[in-house]
Amino acid sequence: MGMDRSGLADFVRRCRTRLAPADVGLPHGARRRTPGLRREEVAQLAGMSTDHYTRLEQARGSRPSRQMLSALARALRLTGDERDHLFHLAGEVEPRDLPATDHVRPGLLLVLDRLTDTPAQVVSDRGDVLAQNAMSKALSGDASARPEAERNLVRRFFTDPAARGLFPADEHEHAARVAVADLRATLAARPDDARLAGLVRRLRAGSEEFAALWEAHDVALRRTDVKRFLHPVVGLLELDCEVLLSPEHDQRLVVYTARPGSESRERLELLRVVGLQELTLG
Repeated sequence: MGMDRSGLADFVRRCRTRLAPADVGLPHGARRRTPGLRREEVAQLAGMSTDHYTRLEQARGSRPSRQMLSALARALRLTGDERDHLFHLAGEVEPRDLPATDHVRPGLLLVLDRLTDTPAQVVSDRGDVLAQNAMSKALSGDASARPEAERNLVRRFFTDPAARGLFPADEHEHAARVAVADLRATLAARPDDARLAGLVRRLRAGSEEFAALWEAHDVALRRTDVKRFLHPVVGLLELDCEVLLSPEHDQRLVVYTARPGSESRERLELLRVVGLQELTLG
């Protein structure tokens, strides 16, 4: 299947110009001479260089990888059908063979983009971080900056001491049991999901703790509505956790809020300031 360079260039340009900064959580800023996002803004959202994206719009870029196409589809807030069309224009087989959890629904991104003062992220039912707002990145790090295999929250919790260190030690056991129970429920619902089965297989082989919990076969554990985070700059944060499920229940919008007047609320505000400074300096 060949790449339609001119068709791809026209399609991504049209998708870019239909988006306003507010649609993707960006400040409007100064008056714009042309409608839509700037090229550098789309490139930043997709995690690619501005030069690479510009060449794509000018029909002279190299063939994007499937991972880059998926990132571009998220950045441009494409629907499932539009994402398939993007893959087709790039000369790639449409990603219908991939689980739906790989593509963040525009509706969830629309809500995420409007949450500017509290951490929020979209997570698949496998535990893959699919999208974060700036506050979420300030709280737990930018998942998109890690290799794709290391964006899974469960994998990092059981294999990366730094990721586990984000939570108080007295909550590690409960968090581990909840994570394993969630994976068990997801695998029971989608036994043919090869990526999910592979994740479980690797974790059972690489973590004795995970293997023991998997054998225990715990399900339906009580989940706490309050999550505690140990942030290296602002200290301990006690945050209320709200989880909104997509209609198919395969994606979750997770939102963390601090109670008004609490010390955690003050620390969350400090985190917002620190996070914005880091984004500006970066």
